[in-house]
Amino acid sequence: LAAHSTVCSHGGEAVPLPRARAPRLSSRCLLAVGALLVFSAVYFLLLSPSPPRPVAGPLPNPSSATTSFVASLDRFLDSPHRPAASSAAPGDLDAAIRREEEARLYGDPRGAWPAPLRVYVYEMPRKFTYDLLRLFRDSYRDTTNLTSNGSPVHRLIEQHSIDYWLWADLIAPESQRLLKNVIRVEQQEEADIFYVPFFTTISYFLLEKQECKALYREALKWVTDQPAWQRSEGRDHVIPVHHPWSFKSVRRFVKKAIWLLPDMDSTGNWYKPGQVYLEKDVILPYVPNVDLCDYKCVSETQSKRSTLLFFRGRLKRNAGGKIRSKLVTELQSIEDIIIEEGSAGAKGKVAAQTGMRKSLFCLNPAGDTPSSARLFDAIVSGCIPVIISDELELPFEGILDYSKIALFVSSTDAVQPGWLVKYLRGIDAQRVREMQSNLLKYSRHFLYSSPAQPLGPEDLTWRMVIPGHSSRVVQPIILAK
Repeated sequence: LAAHSTVCSHGGEAVPLPRARAPRLSSRCLLAVGALLVFSAVYFLLLSPSPPRPVAGPLPNPSSATTSFVASLDRFLDSPHRPAASSAAPGDLDAAIRREEEARLYGDPRGAWPAPLRVYVYEMPRKFTYDLLRLFRDSYRDTTNLTSNGSPVHRLIEQHSIDYWLWADLIAPESQRLLKNVIRVEQQEEADIFYVPFFTTISYFLLEKQECKALYREALKWVTDQPAWQRSEGRDHVIPVHHPWSFKSVRRFVKKAIWLLPDMDSTGNWYKPGQVYLEKDVILPYVPNVDLCDYKCVSETQSKRSTLLFFRGRLKRNAGGKIRSKLVTELQSIEDIIIEEGSAGAKGKVAAQTGMRKSLFCLNPAGDTPSSARLFDAIVSGCIPVIISDELELPFEGILDYSKIALFVSSTDAVQPGWLVKYLRGIDAQRVREMQSNLLKYSRHFLYSSPAQPLGPEDLTWRMVIPGHSSRVVQPIILAK
């Protein structure tokens, strides 16, 4: 040390030390430095954050949610899935249910319909579940199949894929799920609701007609042979039949079950009288055909929405959709209104998405059924829906206030010469901005995703299944957002 110049910090400045005094002062420096190091170590240990506690498994990141059916399905089929501990029926289901009901009816009244909702998911044979999902995935990119009206078959399957999104969430490990108002139980006597994971839409579109009907009969027998079904005649069973034609040949045998539907067409074209009604069944949104217009997108397109009213789709439909041809005649020649023929293919998606993002209002007339995916395309595009469908039942009504995001026009008014255009031009600019802002907030309620998001359509579905379970909590949560 004496052979070198020594530098010690003093008052924040470096001070050179004379050689003759270096040994003595160096010792003091060493002591000071040592004390400083000890003090720093203690300070660091006291004030540094504690190490994170270990968790049961990786927690999902909401920002990484997948909304693409094909992308999510690839990941789902390539991941191992844990079967339920046992799919065997309990020894005395009736006694277990009776004890449950007695506790609910005569116990603490605050415990009625205890949260979370408990769902028992049937472990059906693979031909009703995984095999159908693989059939879709393996043929998705190779097929050019079209329906009789020119719509791509696989795109129709995607927009009715609610059965996949609900099931994939229910059977995911709890450590990866975000929804806490619904849990999967592995004992039937613990369940509030029984879920039937049969992919009725995929089988309808991708199997030969007779093969599909045979599979429907097999699924029917399998489900109705279950002790829980026989106990309740299916009243506490949930069956996804979201495409209007799916499961049609055997519906009459399961009409007491809870159906997950796109709408409730009262014309008798799709559902027979007495099969569907609001007290029993649940209306779910279609999966949108277009991408979400998020905050950045809305900001960028705000000043570019020069089209007053936009519609792209089939201009001629059957049943209640006949109003379309009348609206085409009334609106097609007006300068800032776009009414054009189109389908739901890849090019159709781009055209529809571009048109909606350039428009203030999007026309939503009835199709062959009262509803269509176009309504939800408009919502996620920030285009205010103009709903012209006198028979329409909307998803999650009673939870969501649609008057904040959509305009409702009767068919009689809509076809009067000049009425609709005058009505739209007379809407105050402030109201338009408010509705556009609400559309951005409400979009989350119509985007299926993996993992399923709180207040997303999967979450709201289970809150709607049992009204007594939902009305206490959901409405103030959503309307406050």
